[in-house]
Amino acid sequence: MDGMTKMWVSLFGIGMMAIAALLITFARLKTKGILKFVLSLLAFIILIVGFICGLISII
Repeated sequence: MDGMTKMWVSLFGIGMMAIAALLITFARLKTKGILKFVLSLLAFIILIVGFICGLISII
């Protein structure tokens, strides 16, 4: 992968992690019940995708 592609993959990963942080904060503060669980699960999946993108940009 060239340098520019690594940069974009890295920025995408950082963005996904930021979205996950905002989503989990919203889920914990504003929701209850099954919606809280679903949003937390979605945030976790987004966090994993961001982490994988970060690893790909290192390699």
